[in-house]
Amino acid sequence: MRASVLLKSSLLTSLFVLSSCATTKYSEDISKNNYSNLEAGRMYTVTMRDGSKSQKMLFRNIDGDNLIGTAGKKDSAEVIIPKSNVVSVKDRSRARVAGGAVVIGAAAVAAIVISSSRAD
Repeated sequence: MRASVLLKSSLLTSLFVLSSCATTKYSEDISKNNYSNLEAGRMYTVTMRDGSKSQKMLFRNIDGDNLIGTAGKKDSAEVIIPKSNVVSVKDRSRARVAGGAVVIGAAAVAAIVISSSRAD
């Protein structure tokens, strides 16, 4: 009995972890990448291909081969990132929501495991 509950709880936990991904990865071939899922007015963290520090930006639009935005909601400094230098783009707001869902899911799994172990 205990093994089946443990198996169910681990499957449930892995489901939460897999569904919580909020990062879009891009290949080196710019023509294969689809940037249409980026929404204007949202904060993104862009990871660079050249190994430089990740950059946070409030996305505005795409102009040719560049992603254009500002450094933040209060900072109006323009940020221009070439598409060829983008490895991944992480939606910061969805990442927070997904992180919260993982924490709640883990607490629920722990409660199920604890209650089933006491029932034996």
